[in-house]
Amino acid sequence: MQPRFIFVTGGVISGIGKGITAASIGNLLKSKGFSVTALKIDPYLNFDAGTLRPTEHGEVWVTEDGGEIDQDLGHYERFIGVSLGKEHNITTGQIYAKVIEKERKGEYLGKTVEAIPHVTDEVKRRINKIANGTKADFTIVEIGGTVGEYQNEIYYRAARMMKTEGEEVIFVHIGYLPVPAHLGEMKTKPTQQSVEALGRLGIQPDFIVCRSVIPIDDVRKEKISTFCNVTKGDVIANPDLECPYELPLIFEEQDFGNKILCKFGIEPRSSNLKDWSDFVTRLKNCQKKVKIGIVGKYFDTGDYKLPDSYVSVIESIKHAAASNDVKPEIKWINAKDFEQDKSKLKMLREFDGIIVPGGFGPSGVEGKILSIQFTRENDIPFLGLCYGLQLAVVEFSRNVCGMAGANTTEIDPGTKYPVVDLLPWQKKILEESNYGATMRLGGQIVEIKEGTLAHELYGKTQAIERFRHRYEINPEFVPILEKNGFVFSGRSSKDQGIMQIGELKNLKFFLGSQFHPEFTSRPLKPNPLYDGFIKACIR
Repeated sequence: MQPRFIFVTGGVISGIGKGITAASIGNLLKSKGFSVTALKIDPYLNFDAGTLRPTEHGEVWVTEDGGEIDQDLGHYERFIGVSLGKEHNITTGQIYAKVIEKERKGEYLGKTVEAIPHVTDEVKRRINKIANGTKADFTIVEIGGTVGEYQNEIYYRAARMMKTEGEEVIFVHIGYLPVPAHLGEMKTKPTQQSVEALGRLGIQPDFIVCRSVIPIDDVRKEKISTFCNVTKGDVIANPDLECPYELPLIFEEQDFGNKILCKFGIEPRSSNLKDWSDFVTRLKNCQKKVKIGIVGKYFDTGDYKLPDSYVSVIESIKHAAASNDVKPEIKWINAKDFEQDKSKLKMLREFDGIIVPGGFGPSGVEGKILSIQFTRENDIPFLGLCYGLQLAVVEFSRNVCGMAGANTTEIDPGTKYPVVDLLPWQKKILEESNYGATMRLGGQIVEIKEGTLAHELYGKTQAIERFRHRYEINPEFVPILEKNGFVFSGRSSKDQGIMQIGELKNLKFFLGSQFHPEFTSRPLKPNPLYDGFIKACIR
């Protein structure tokens, strides 16, 4: 069977919601019984997202095979229910690196290597490799950025070439329709101009998805149909939603899935969205609430705050909350505030539970440690993620085990008590300046100790979770931590001395994981750690 491709493009502004739209299209098609895969094209020159700070490009998503990639892959996995690999994220850095590698090896047989056709050929090769490798009925390809930007033009041209060369391709273009406050009227001109920019690249969209504060009306649909060369029925509303998981249902109301099938010459099919609809209903309509505080540091960019830095944590809270028939109220707490004024710690009493998420570097660390101490001493349910577990160990070492000044060597290389440290083999690699090789990345087996909270939550003695970290709990200090009551309930299957889950008994809920459970949480199947945390918050 010839692969079918759906290219999702965007215009007018960045952050328009291409990822959620692409994921929702995949959700719809899967609900009709088709297999779906997806990939994201990012036009930056970085090889991957591993070195990008969260405030620069949002959360870094970790794949099962250890890829550090764009957060949109998380949307795909959550909405479509598939596990995607690192090759499902294409960057310009990867494309040019491969083209130059081929040129150095003489694979172009002495030809002059140019953007067209050699770079576009490499783009097409990567896309087709995913489609052919997965053998999915549909491959959804999201092109990052907005049409008209210099850096992503090569991808638009590659997509257009695929269609003219006979591939089964349709284009879904997302435009923004603003409602200026001084006019009070929805304006179509920005979307018209973005479609015109597409036309200059030889692309005519099959569908125009209209992002707007409220659903687009018939008058605006008529105007877009007239000026953008699409039928009125192929203008699709995509209004702002309190719950993004509702978007597949909004699309279904407009028969978007069957309209896509029609473009490919496939007969219409009914959709099975009952479980998804039930999940959305619970998420929107739950009356009982739990108040969750997230003590982090990747919030600020200028005068704005970016919850995208922790998007998977937020979504995992929602999954678990809906499963337990409660609505989460999430508040961002800047760890640096506690460093400046310890009296502010008492605000943590307002919350049903506290999460300390992952991170790198010294900023806000002491504030996080103070917040962990407060939750432990005041028996507030606590969930520590990656760095959150490490800092829980630091706090316990200082304040329970009597190791004053205990720290992670990431922050204090000269600490007397390096309770979190690099392993000997990691130090050797770092001496060779091979920083990437010291990371623990991707899905790995965690062995879970019976008779612990972790075992109660998972209901089994092994689980596969995804990691993204470099520093580890120092095995030398495990005996003294355990002697004082810190329970290590999960350890690495591969490195038996490496601890991956830690917890405290006789508290409502105090648990930290070295891995990121948010990467395996799904709307219809919450991760066990988040589920247990929310249950404790309710109690």
